[in-house]
Amino acid sequence: MLARRSFLGLMAGGFLPSAPFAATPSIVATTGMIADAAREMTGLPVTALIGPGMDPHGHRPTRSDILTLSRADLVLWHGLNLEAQFATLMAGLSQKTTVLAVAEALPADLLLSDPDYPDRPDPHVWFDPVLWSQVTQAMEPTLADFAPDVAAKGVAYRESVGAIGFYAKKVLDTIPAESRLLVTAHDAFSYFGRAFGLEVAGVQGISTDSEAGLSRIAALVDLLVNRRVPAVFVESSVSDRALRALIEGAAAKGHAVRIGGELFSDAMGPEGSYEGTWFGMMDHNATTIARALGGNAPERGALGVLGMNG
Repeated sequence: MLARRSFLGLMAGGFLPSAPFAATPSIVATTGMIADAAREMTGLPVTALIGPGMDPHGHRPTRSDILTLSRADLVLWHGLNLEAQFATLMAGLSQKTTVLAVAEALPADLLLSDPDYPDRPDPHVWFDPVLWSQVTQAMEPTLADFAPDVAAKGVAYRESVGAIGFYAKKVLDTIPAESRLLVTAHDAFSYFGRAFGLEVAGVQGISTDSEAGLSRIAALVDLLVNRRVPAVFVESSVSDRALRALIEGAAAKGHAVRIGGELFSDAMGPEGSYEGTWFGMMDHNATTIARALGGNAPERGALGVLGMNG
């Protein structure tokens, strides 16, 4: 399994395996993004309940999940209604062990809202490097109770977050103005679009539980045709059926649209791969989007390792 050193260190020295971690304490996170950050900042193993290809919006805690959580010394979950099925369970666990909703420390004025439910925030904050840095900084006091040197490791982590954010902006800025429209299976990329200057449209809403109506698909087809956008993107944790409908609809109007690639949205890549880290996920997404929409990006991404170990 490939573990990740800091992104800056990787740029200097390559993507190398590291020594195995100790076995204690028990730290459990709901999503891979949270688990990855906690591993980097503590040097400890962190279990992710919702793994590659899984959808946190609709995931119901299994018996195995509940048992794992009940035995944890520290439970990290995202909050902001991402893991909606976990809310009652987390409330009960918080009476017995340390539970932290990591994204709920963000100031409300930095959050985007769910268009379908204006009183609910969009939870996909990990796609904005600035917001993700703030989330990880807010995790530090709690993590420091379980591991040494968390503050120093947190500083190094956030320097790396800034580095991949710089790379993403550099390659995404090369997309031509008329093609700066990111169409995906569900509306997970609004923070990404705000951070990197892309217009974003999802077939489904913010939650994958929402349904894509015919009027929504028709409107997106018109948008793709009128803007001559060359590609749309499937997601690793969401069905591609609605995207296929867009492609067929655009073709019927004389405009060819292709699948520009698969993006990681609510889950990261395979465990043990570069894409199975937050940095690899961001590198993959930025590189894939830039290349598919007419921009310039290296085929293997910022470190030259995309697709080599997944």
